[in-house]
Amino acid sequence: MNSFARALRSALPSDEGPGRVLRAMDRLENSTRLDGVANVLRGTVRRLPLGAARDALHGRWLGHPVHPLLVQFPIGAWLSAAVLDLVPGGQRAARLLVGAGLAGAGPAAVAGWVDWAELRRPQLRVGLVHAAANITGVACYAVSLTARCRGRHWRGRLWGFGGLTVIAVGGAIGGHLAYRQASGANHAEQVPALAPSDWRAVAALADLPPGRPRRAHVGEVPVVAVRLDDGTARVLAERCSHMAGPLADGEVVDGCLVCPWHGSAFRLDDGWNVTGPATAPQPVFETRIVDGRLEARIRS
Repeated sequence: MNSFARALRSALPSDEGPGRVLRAMDRLENSTRLDGVANVLRGTVRRLPLGAARDALHGRWLGHPVHPLLVQFPIGAWLSAAVLDLVPGGQRAARLLVGAGLAGAGPAAVAGWVDWAELRRPQLRVGLVHAAANITGVACYAVSLTARCRGRHWRGRLWGFGGLTVIAVGGAIGGHLAYRQASGANHAEQVPALAPSDWRAVAALADLPPGRPRRAHVGEVPVVAVRLDDGTARVLAERCSHMAGPLADGEVVDGCLVCPWHGSAFRLDDGWNVTGPATAPQPVFETRIVDGRLEARIRS
């Protein structure tokens, strides 16, 4: 029993520091080797003439990134094909599912690239490796489908299992990107929970230049205050919901506050994300003027 316990402890991650996988991902986040490639690809994706489709691919209509939703179809199809490859008589259905997964991989990849182009540098590096793994997996499935169509079912199965393995690795890297690096997360989600519910002083109204954002605080929560031409003011959470960009350094355009990092536009009246890449609205505060001072509280 003691030898079994020692073997089990040696197989589990150590509590003394990050495991090998996390150390590898940390090295990837800090490596500059792929930055040149990332810069070229990011510029190419940003120049694509997508128009309004860009916000649709970001998932602004959905309230969160659409890429994780789209990847469910190819992954589900390929997993089902792998199960059918293990049972007699499943060759034709497995071939159909492999082809369906390849068809669904295209839209998922486009949405992923559009999101990737708006990430911070460490996320760009991890996302590039995530994409490379997925491209390799798709290539394996393309070879698998070709072999199946030529009647070489065993070869098709082997390539399919290889593709599924690579896709699983890519998915694990994508999990790191989403859950450890918070890519695609709402970076302002915690504001309503942290902001005080009672009225708090923000700034003297005379200290707010009309139409120019100013950084302030409501309690301990960073906010951005904007004085309007009619003498009223608006207060929003200061860190952009997309990637925590400093909205106080942004511009007011057509009644919206535009983030200086990636251009997301939030309506001053209600915080609504009029344009992406932000998929979540910006927390907004109720405001009032008392004795020449702006006061605010979180809007419930």
